[in-house]
Amino acid sequence: MIRIESVQSPFDTPEIARLGLSVVMRLSAMGLLAERSIHSLDLAEWERIEKDVTRAGVPIEPVSTAALEANRFQTVLEHVNEALGESPIPASEWPALRSVLGVDLLARLLNISTADVGLYLSGTPTPNEVALRLHALALMVGDLAGAYNDDGIRRWFARPRVVLGNRAPVDVLTPGWLPDDPEPRRVRGLANALTASPAT
Repeated sequence: MIRIESVQSPFDTPEIARLGLSVVMRLSAMGLLAERSIHSLDLAEWERIEKDVTRAGVPIEPVSTAALEANRFQTVLEHVNEALGESPIPASEWPALRSVLGVDLLARLLNISTADVGLYLSGTPTPNEVALRLHALALMVGDLAGAYNDDGIRRWFARPRVVLGNRAPVDVLTPGWLPDDPEPRRVRGLANALTASPAT
């Protein structure tokens, strides 16, 4: 459960707190946070998060005293966010997204059958293109989680948007979509905007 009630050094500026929350939400959506509640962003919690990330095999730079003294923590967070964006991890992302989206919506967003979702959840290797779509969804869900609960996230994918030509995100993510295709990039941009503005 993530319910941030306080922030302490080195998260005690608005931009660093925003980046820290973005990292935590992405990790949660990717299924990479150890089973624990997070109520505070502080150095001790960040050290636990670093262990979660490195345990999953995502390459990051551990925070050092020198980095903190040189005010480089924001850069460290930006690099971690980039590393997460480039690190599909289907084994943990399948159960995490199933928990938020449900099997039917997850299958529809990925353009696969519910039977296929069951196969991949059971450990059948995930095809590369499906893994890329799954990871893109995890990043979107992580961004949305800063503004919505699970019900709100599911409704977000079904709600028509003017910037999408009055289509819902679920209708834009057409069969065979890939994260870098123009339309999916627009959907990802909408979700990402919520990390900066919860009113989006």
